[in-house]
Amino acid sequence: MIRLAAILTTLALPLQAADFEFCWEGDNGYRMEGTMSVPDAVLNRSLLTHDDISAFFIVGFKDDVPLGTWDMRQLAPTTSWNLSFDPRGMVFPTGGMHDSEKGQSWNAGGRADDCGDPGFGFNSGTNAQDLCVNNVWHTDSMISRYTRFPVFPAGSQNLDCGGVALLGSLPSYAHSASK
Repeated sequence: MIRLAAILTTLALPLQAADFEFCWEGDNGYRMEGTMSVPDAVLNRSLLTHDDISAFFIVGFKDDVPLGTWDMRQLAPTTSWNLSFDPRGMVFPTGGMHDSEKGQSWNAGGRADDCGDPGFGFNSGTNAQDLCVNNVWHTDSMISRYTRFPVFPAGSQNLDCGGVALLGSLPSYAHSASK
């Protein structure tokens, strides 16, 4: 009976998660910043997917003017949602198909025209890395599909996207969604 009580108590405890932040610089003044949480129990794997992420939030900008946001809690059956994260290399793999291990599809599929209206999304596929805003593919945001996309521990001093530092002012639910 004591063993069962100990197991039930352990299961009732909140999962510990590591928090990360990232930023992406597109072309022509486009930028995206975001946060994610990953349960500590899966951080030892070489590649994590969207199924391993416990919280995720992105916000996009054009010349420091907010364009929109997307939060994993908005996920619906029709949402394009593919995420690959290499926790050892601290990078999102890029350069492959948007729905593969070397691509990203965060509320924006291969044509980046399916992020909702209003809506915001990011895509890294075989053509480029780019943004979707209000169901419109913003081809002027495109950068090379092979551009490295680093990830940093939350609070890192290394995060620099070249624009106004807005990550600290993201909505509080973006940072607390996994808690």
